[in-house]
Amino acid sequence: MAEKGNISIHAQNIMPVIKKWLYSDKDIFLRELVSNGCDAIQKHKLLSQRGETELRENYRVDVIINEEEGTLTITDNGIGMTADEIKKYICQVAFSGAEEFLKQYKPEEGEKGGIIGHFGLGFYSAFMVSKKVIIDTKSCLKDAEAVRWVSEDGMEYEIEPSDRASEGTSVILYLNDEDKDNLKIWTVRETLEKYCAFMPVEIFVSEIKKPDEKKDENEEDKEIEYHLVNDVNPLWMKKPADCTEDEYKEFYRKVFRDYDEPLFWIHLNAEFPFNLKGILYFPKIKNEFSTSEGVIKLYNNQVFVADNIKEVIPEFLMLLKGVIDCPDLPLNVSRSFLQNDGYVKKMSDYITRKVADRLVSEFNTKRADYQNYWKDIHPFVKYGCIRDEKFYDRVKNAIIFKTTKGEYLTIKEYKDQNASSDDKTVVYYTSDEMRQAQMIEMITNQDKDVAVMETLIDNNFMSFLEYSGKDEKLSFRRVDAGIEELTEKEGDKDEELLKRLTDEFRNAADDQELEVKMVALKSDEMPAMITVDEQNRRFQEMSRQWGGGMSIPEKRTLTLNDKHPLVRYLKKEENSADMRNMVIEQIIDLAEMARQPLLAERMVAFFKRSTKILSLAVSEEE
Repeated sequence: MAEKGNISIHAQNIMPVIKKWLYSDKDIFLRELVSNGCDAIQKHKLLSQRGETELRENYRVDVIINEEEGTLTITDNGIGMTADEIKKYICQVAFSGAEEFLKQYKPEEGEKGGIIGHFGLGFYSAFMVSKKVIIDTKSCLKDAEAVRWVSEDGMEYEIEPSDRASEGTSVILYLNDEDKDNLKIWTVRETLEKYCAFMPVEIFVSEIKKPDEKKDENEEDKEIEYHLVNDVNPLWMKKPADCTEDEYKEFYRKVFRDYDEPLFWIHLNAEFPFNLKGILYFPKIKNEFSTSEGVIKLYNNQVFVADNIKEVIPEFLMLLKGVIDCPDLPLNVSRSFLQNDGYVKKMSDYITRKVADRLVSEFNTKRADYQNYWKDIHPFVKYGCIRDEKFYDRVKNAIIFKTTKGEYLTIKEYKDQNASSDDKTVVYYTSDEMRQAQMIEMITNQDKDVAVMETLIDNNFMSFLEYSGKDEKLSFRRVDAGIEELTEKEGDKDEELLKRLTDEFRNAADDQELEVKMVALKSDEMPAMITVDEQNRRFQEMSRQWGGGMSIPEKRTLTLNDKHPLVRYLKKEENSADMRNMVIEQIIDLAEMARQPLLAERMVAFFKRSTKILSLAVSEEE
């Protein structure tokens, strides 16, 4: 007959693990103990709603520092505990008092519960920093006696009667020598402001001064100064209709210490199928490389949990700043839990959908404003489209391209204004308006709009639009990627001439793979232009951007303008070799400069040559 039994966990085995590994951040103990105090108060409020106890006028949690005695005390005026409850909730590791209470007192419709705790390990975080812990408590139950619990290692304890007169609980920590920093008022306030800035119960921090620091030995009430450290009614807990624009901006400045006003914000307020509230801000991006500075703080019942949890917040939304409060998540969030929780995926989808809907709304109702801050939000929007096709499907009609004329066009508007002879629309773009100005002018002279695509994300975004199947009749071509639109007619077909010019220009450019063509361009001013195959150039730029050591040779084509006098000069064989070489070098350098800077040595040679050409021109005048 098989024997059945329960696995027993011995405190001697688990306590060292708890003390060292329960939480990655040691200061989390203060959050856990203050949360327990808030829970005790929330339980008391719930019992008062049932008529089982009297509602108090002033609920509060106090964190009291006594540097002289080396103690940190967390006190609440909540429900308190009896001796039996201490044995049940404290002396059994991982027994959740909050869970047990909720089973017994499940909030009815219209009642507010708000119990924070989910697991019974939170209290034992006190032993991460303490050599001795005391619980002094008195239950609010009628005729309950006060009780005192004492332990020096979390494994052995003593319980004895207490002379405590007031209902509630005090947890007194005698801190380890190496953890005495937690007796500094600024350290405690910083920790409380990090984790408890928005807890639903007022939290006060105070410091008991040493005798020689007291202002007046005869006035006991001046011995302690109390500082309120939290806002019990954070903005995200209010209804959006009850919040003003100034309140949103002030909250942003306070929480994120960012004094640049946000562009706009989204107030999240979902109650079904999950409870989720929050505010997401679109910050003003100072430069392209600051887009990773966003912070989204995750809360559980107004208790800070963590920053930027990617399982809850889609990665591309990390560019935003905001707060999200979800009581359905435990305080000690684990990635494995989040990755396998169905609600988490639904929450993530909900947040993405709300952000997309707000962007479309801004575009439809405030297009002028939307265009003004497009330069700040477009990296986020484009990255989101690449990462999440559902997000793209929702925002695609609000994606706009700025043109060199200063207009902002959607994909549809660009297609309508730049109709092609075939079914596919070619979007001409520039990555550098100043350097590519001559080619931009040639394109715009053909009544074509040129989009400005000058940020790191643009290469990937263009490829996404072309190859994702989202817009099959769209392709992107940089202004220096081809000559089809710029060609008036074919050029000289003399094969011997073209071979001779090819050899000369290859030698001048030190590029034996350079392809040389001759056409009659629509422009009379440009002697030649260098183009690079669009896909080849994109692969090159992506290789430089992402590294990896992959080297792709550049496929360049030099197109000579058969209409230009300099090209007609080169077609003659009788001109002097020196002048001919100088013209060839000048033409290819000018063509190269129209698309990218010359290298240092080549730029020096260009200036010397230009000076020499000017000198020759002046001497001929004389």
